[in-house]
Amino acid sequence: MDISKIAKTTLKNIKTGDTITMESLWADKTAVVIFFRRWGCMFCRVWAKEISEISDEIEANGARLVGIGVDSVGAKEFVEGNFFKGDLYISEEQKIYNDLGFKRFNIVSILTSLLWKESREAVSKGRALGVGGDMKGDGLQNGGALVVQKGGKVLFEFKQDGPAEQVPNSKFLEILKAQNAKN
Repeated sequence: MDISKIAKTTLKNIKTGDTITMESLWADKTAVVIFFRRWGCMFCRVWAKEISEISDEIEANGARLVGIGVDSVGAKEFVEGNFFKGDLYISEEQKIYNDLGFKRFNIVSILTSLLWKESREAVSKGRALGVGGDMKGDGLQNGGALVVQKGGKVLFEFKQDGPAEQVPNSKFLEILKAQNAKN
């Protein structure tokens, strides 16, 4: 994956309002970056809670955990819900998701995907975790994840095919440990 298209994309820190560029995320250390669909998305909140369970291990492996969304709708509630233990940013340019090849649903495909076993299981998990959620924002956009090594080499990329699809924590740790073994 060529991330040069997104390197200069600006991000706004949800908590501080400070603006940075994407490339600064991996300028000094490896970054595990989760691209959330929507802040109010129950599936995204579940993923945020689950990856946060390994945030200390991510840090111990010399990496930072970052979450990105495409708008501010629901961002305050996401932060207040303490769903994610990393830095949170907004990219108000939805172009970043297009540049990364994250697909968009249409109304028929999103409704169909909500019937998938994976989606039903994620709804059950979300209810059990009490993460709530809402339908505000762009529900048709899919997200994904990147692991980018210090300096900009992509170690891993993931593009969601369904709204509830996510990378297992074990995969992120495997990538980070393999990177550390090489260094």
